[in-house]
Amino acid sequence: MVNIGIVGSGKGSNCRAILQSIRDGKLDAKATVVISDVLEAPILQIAGEFGVPNAYLPPGHFRTRLEPIVEEQLVEMLRNAGAEVVVLAGFMRVLKEPMLEAFPRQIINIHPSLLPKFPGLEAWKQALAANDKWTGVTVHYVDAQVDHGDIILQREVPILPGDTPESLHARIQAVEHELYPEALAQVFRDMGRS
Repeated sequence: MVNIGIVGSGKGSNCRAILQSIRDGKLDAKATVVISDVLEAPILQIAGEFGVPNAYLPPGHFRTRLEPIVEEQLVEMLRNAGAEVVVLAGFMRVLKEPMLEAFPRQIINIHPSLLPKFPGLEAWKQALAANDKWTGVTVHYVDAQVDHGDIILQREVPILPGDTPESLHARIQAVEHELYPEALAQVFRDMGRS
């Protein structure tokens, strides 16, 4: 069993999918903590529903990243919880050296496109604007670049005629909820832990 720490900023739908996979015995892991940089984020309530300790981490003054001292606090919180793998579930800040050095090749992210296409925010809108026929979901290791790093798993999602940003995003999220637990299981196998 692998201890994971989940870090997110929002609704927590991927967090819920992962915690449900653990509860259903499909993912050999234990979520030891859920941390959010947003005080009222639903992800914290989801953690509570599943009986997972959760915490709010005040992010500091920067908009797109944590202040260095705050990122050190995040490292400490995850270490204190015994997290071996850090799972980003809608975390809207770029991680820097403190986290990358503390958890080398142990931070996993999910992104709503077929990376390297459409990194950044609202990738499904980027795919629609490009008139692509396909987009998808990528689970990858986190490195120093945004939405970059070795790919663990990808799955395609068709862009249908008449798709709106909302309809496409909903279909992408449905795939995310299946793919993220699958990708984590693969990571754990690669670690020799499943």
